[in-house]
Amino acid sequence: MVNYEVTVHTGKIFHANTFNNVFIKLVGTAGNSQRTQLTDIRGPLTFAPGAVSSFMVSCFESIGEVTMIELDKQASPTVPQNNWFPSKVEVKSPEGNTYNFPIYNWINDSEVHVFREGKALLVYEDTQLGKTSRQQELDQRKEDYQWKVYAPGIPHCIKNEEPSSLPDEVRFSFTKSAEFKFTAKKGKLDLKLDGYDSCKMQWTDTESIYSLFCCKQTDAAAYVQQHWKEDEFFGYQFLNGVNPMMIQRCSVLPENFPVTDSMVSIHGDHTLEEELKNGNIYLCDYKLLDGVKANTVNEKQQYLMAPLVLLQKTPDDKLMPIAIQLKQTPGEDNPIFFPTDSEYDWLLAKIFVRSADFNYHELSTHLLRTHLLAEVFAVSLLRNMPMVHPLYKLLSPHIRYTLQINVMARLLLISKTGVFTNFISSGGNGLDTILQRATSSITYSSICIPDDIAERGLEAIPNYYYRDDGIELWNIIHKFVKGILSFYYKTDVDVERDSELQKWISDIFVEGFLSNADSGIPERFTTVAQLVRFVTMVIFTCSAQHAAVNSGQFDFGAWMPNSPMSLQLPPPTVKGKATEATMLETLPDVNGTANGISVLYLLSKQSTDFVPLGQYPDQLFFEEIPCKLIRTFQGELEVLSVRIKVRNRELELPYNVMNPTMVENSVAV
Repeated sequence: MVNYEVTVHTGKIFHANTFNNVFIKLVGTAGNSQRTQLTDIRGPLTFAPGAVSSFMVSCFESIGEVTMIELDKQASPTVPQNNWFPSKVEVKSPEGNTYNFPIYNWINDSEVHVFREGKALLVYEDTQLGKTSRQQELDQRKEDYQWKVYAPGIPHCIKNEEPSSLPDEVRFSFTKSAEFKFTAKKGKLDLKLDGYDSCKMQWTDTESIYSLFCCKQTDAAAYVQQHWKEDEFFGYQFLNGVNPMMIQRCSVLPENFPVTDSMVSIHGDHTLEEELKNGNIYLCDYKLLDGVKANTVNEKQQYLMAPLVLLQKTPDDKLMPIAIQLKQTPGEDNPIFFPTDSEYDWLLAKIFVRSADFNYHELSTHLLRTHLLAEVFAVSLLRNMPMVHPLYKLLSPHIRYTLQINVMARLLLISKTGVFTNFISSGGNGLDTILQRATSSITYSSICIPDDIAERGLEAIPNYYYRDDGIELWNIIHKFVKGILSFYYKTDVDVERDSELQKWISDIFVEGFLSNADSGIPERFTTVAQLVRFVTMVIFTCSAQHAAVNSGQFDFGAWMPNSPMSLQLPPPTVKGKATEATMLETLPDVNGTANGISVLYLLSKQSTDFVPLGQYPDQLFFEEIPCKLIRTFQGELEVLSVRIKVRNRELELPYNVMNPTMVENSVAV
């Protein structure tokens, strides 16, 4: 007889334990063990949360290399079926070899579950038995994870419509779920929103808005409240606010934005024409919002403009607005506003821009370009990559909780009864229109930050911390991804012949980018370099990009006049009539303000089971080189974090949302 030492690790998460009888079978290259019950003197504590329990499995002779294990659990007459979450199993052979089996799955039935040894394998490297196991796993996954068309013209999503219908493996942990519900309820108490959230009255003075704002504010939110009227801060937000994606260098003014030298006050000694040639003029154009039918809130028509904003980089490196046009078509009823106009003419023009930016950001920059794309990457991964595939091991930490948070967003934010539908200007029919237009406009280069920065001409603009931190993170992720994937794909031919990999990217191209070849998204991979770039983009989108456009929402939006989710008066058609009363009448009602702030608070709140970028609590890689690459990756992220902290000490408003310690591994909120 030969003995195999089997060590079972039960996950440390809440309710991970089981009181059922657990059985294991070892599958080797030279034979199999008998199905063996795993018993321990600790009885019901054997598989308690966090327990590490060792057992002996005896065989008549060596079974060779252990390549698989089969796990099942059975209820007894006195103990009903209950869930179990084993994290991994280690098997030590009589020859002295150790085999690791990552699991990290809920077992909630009496069926036999097969798990592969931890060494990553491409499909063409696998044994026939291994290939059969892979296919069985994927067949089940394709049953569990099905595509659905949520609305025409936008990325497809998971078919499940309720969080409870999702497979256990992709649902929130008990901790995350409880905290999310608690934060949603406690947020309203902390923000003292009771009563405000159902009041349909208009704001009558800014002091009343402040009484709501001051209940729960961050240092950054307080800074915003103090500086929101200032032109310098208005310009700063295009670089380092929650939507740093709109601004681009302008060398020729658009034909529909007829600004001339005589109209504008240029900072410094140059003319507008000279500053255009010098590369110091920048444009934000919200043309994607043009003609969108605005929502009705509290039975009142709302307004959503598609403004154009002209900005100048001044000689002292500030970004200052110099002209605003609130509608795309120039005309007598569409005046161009300037800083030299009356206080409330100019302030109201900036408020219309900030409201347009809020709507554009929430639907295109945030929802579409992080949440919905991350969901596409996740569903395709789960349908096409078995656990033994190196890409599954690399990407699965970066899709954690994404499916549930998106299902909840469709239920609570953009459904017919959702907050966005009820309270934001672009809710209702406008929401679908914007998402469809934004989807058709996505290009591959626009979701790869180095290319996007170059295309927008922003390589040299000073004080653009989103660019600085983002490109640093991109390069660190790219180096890590290149190391991992080059370990498994030695040549371009290896990439081409990986059928599972090709199905993954094909699904993404078809289901996510709707087979739009003009997007530049690859339909298949032909080289290692092409694969590395795409996977870098996936990880960056699911982590750093999402953090950049999500984490600061409460900071920049808690003071509602800085980011109004809706506006109740049309834009002025003549100058000289705007007053403080006009501004207050234009801003959203009390209930719109309260519900908007509540959502921003919830989306900006960090969970206690937050996992920062580069940290992998679940060990999926076991080979020496990938494990070393992970440690190097973590070290480089730590160095970047220190550099960001040092820089931030010199900033009046620190930019911390892309500090690796503040970036979550996945789109989880």
